[in-house]
Amino acid sequence: MPPPQEILDESVPLRRIEGRDLKRLIDREWLVTNGLGGYASGTLAGAATRRYHGLLIAAHAAPLGRVMMFNHLAEQFRVPGAPDVSIGGVERPGGTLEVQGVDALAEFRLEYGLPVWRYEVGECTIEKRIVMPHRRNTVHVCYRLVKGEGPVRLKLRPSVHFRGHDEAVSTKSPDPYQLTAVDRRYELSSTSAYPALRLWIEGEEPSFALDGLQSPDILYRIEETRGYEGVGVLWSPGLFRVRLRPDQPVVLTGSTETWERALALPADEALAAELERRRRLISLAAPPARTGFGAELTLAADQFVITPATRAADMARAIAAGDDARTLIAGYHWFTDWGRDTMLSLEGLTLTTGRPNDARNILKTFAAHTRDGLIPNYFPDKSNLGVYHTADASLLFFQAVHRYIEHTRDDSILHSLLPVLSEIVAKHIDGTRFGIGVDSRDGLLRQGAEGFQLTWMDAKCGDWVVTPRRGKAVEINAYWYNALRLLQGWTRAWGDAEAADRLGGLADHCRESFNRRFWCEAERGLYDVVDGEHGDDAACRPNQIFAIAMTQPVLDEARWKRVVETCRERLLTPVGLRSLAPGHPEYKVRYFGDLRARDAAYHQGTVWAWLIGPFLDAFNKTFPDRREEARRFLKGFCEHLSEACVGSISEVFDAESPYEARGCVAQAWSVAEVLRCWVQTAE
Repeated sequence: MPPPQEILDESVPLRRIEGRDLKRLIDREWLVTNGLGGYASGTLAGAATRRYHGLLIAAHAAPLGRVMMFNHLAEQFRVPGAPDVSIGGVERPGGTLEVQGVDALAEFRLEYGLPVWRYEVGECTIEKRIVMPHRRNTVHVCYRLVKGEGPVRLKLRPSVHFRGHDEAVSTKSPDPYQLTAVDRRYELSSTSAYPALRLWIEGEEPSFALDGLQSPDILYRIEETRGYEGVGVLWSPGLFRVRLRPDQPVVLTGSTETWERALALPADEALAAELERRRRLISLAAPPARTGFGAELTLAADQFVITPATRAADMARAIAAGDDARTLIAGYHWFTDWGRDTMLSLEGLTLTTGRPNDARNILKTFAAHTRDGLIPNYFPDKSNLGVYHTADASLLFFQAVHRYIEHTRDDSILHSLLPVLSEIVAKHIDGTRFGIGVDSRDGLLRQGAEGFQLTWMDAKCGDWVVTPRRGKAVEINAYWYNALRLLQGWTRAWGDAEAADRLGGLADHCRESFNRRFWCEAERGLYDVVDGEHGDDAACRPNQIFAIAMTQPVLDEARWKRVVETCRERLLTPVGLRSLAPGHPEYKVRYFGDLRARDAAYHQGTVWAWLIGPFLDAFNKTFPDRREEARRFLKGFCEHLSEACVGSISEVFDAESPYEARGCVAQAWSVAEVLRCWVQTAE
């Protein structure tokens, strides 16, 4: 396994967390992904605090989906002949020293986005790395003695609880587990439909002691605070013992692949290949995304770009057409791929990072799922079919296609997509599902159906739709106008002037009505919804910024400055925009508690990182000579990369200082929009 100086350069800074502050180590998390939707994740301390924490969450075809296969690895280091030493502030006498991993942890860092732990035991320093070979449901846990002669005796105890990764920790374990062993190959299976977990140990004098240890009452702290079942059971087949020397690393491999695929690439080669893949990703990105903070975000962006292994139909359809199926995971740990998130993230995650083929394949993947003029809101983890209750994803599809063509100059994609885009507009004019359709009287787009939340402000708890926004929502009409103008241009370019003129007339009608109906002088901005269930809603929300931010802005330019200044004064924070301005009766400061409490705050003040993107688009259009000031709006995200999930950006934050990170610890559109803006505001 190559030493650090052979794998690093100065383009990507080391993201370090030092010291032995247990709270700090438990509050921070790490994430490694495999390009299939599978992942490994946990706290820096090693304790599992979420149902999603484990060393191998494998992605398998529906109806299985993503499954928790390898939950935990307890580690103990035994160093003979050690001098007197202080561990965690406690003096321990010399001689043989046996220490639990977390007690010896001196540093955590990211190298090219991959996690590295440094342990100090007596005069020995041990480094641990975790790597997942790309597009393999396999994980390698690698230990190397970087200082001291050793040998260090490692005790490694793997623990499991086979279940769907999103299932509660209290879910009954598939019983019984069965273990078979042949020549350091251990296969753990159950009578359930889950695949077998294959374990392989490499090192000097490895041994395995079978004991079938069950650990009840494991507390998952974050699950409990979020109002879910917080206590579960883990089962361990036994204990590995192995020696670690400077010239003899130790590797424990876990996989749900066949033995042939799991061991086809040794761990040292897998690490070297993954590091080379990451170097290549950085080299392809836009220049400001190749070094420093930009390079870190380029690596974070890669975690969300996946081959949808859980959907065999998408894979087969793409291969038959000579393409590769691609999609974007909306967030880790619990999101799948969502239409809205994908379209908003596409530029930042694929085009800014120099991955146009992935962008093209993502657009074609979603186009294949269009139904009644709608692309899916999301794909469930255990299904090949999409769920369609969204009013914005289909309209944002136009913006994503435009950004793809703008970056690549490849308008050949319109050959296959133009019929789909034309159908989307036609269905919206005639009216489609969930009350989505154009009001012929004013040309504005209305949406809404009882019991559904169709915009991005989609919190719902039981039958309670927190922010239904039924009526004519401001950003939906900004998206609609933008879609009409873009399709008008594409249609004309492809030779259909008559259709282009009709689209232009619809766009003119929409724009005139929008500027007449949505301006709210009292709030120095735009109504959030007009013709709603309770009339016009003047709540100050960030949705109004899209009337300026889109490629084709619907708002009269004379009003841009007032809207931008209102959003800056009332909504802007160091980590994004509030979803509701302070002073409103429904404003909530913290996003915390059980599901009902969190949903009540989700779009009622909670800060969303991704909204910094449209805000800066609008700011730069309005104040084109203030680029340096725009750059400063991103400073808070640089600091955030050492918090929550180290190296990534969280989904949401509390509405007021200290802006505690909440929700998903790694969110696609958060990373995408910050990276896109970082590149656009570069000097």
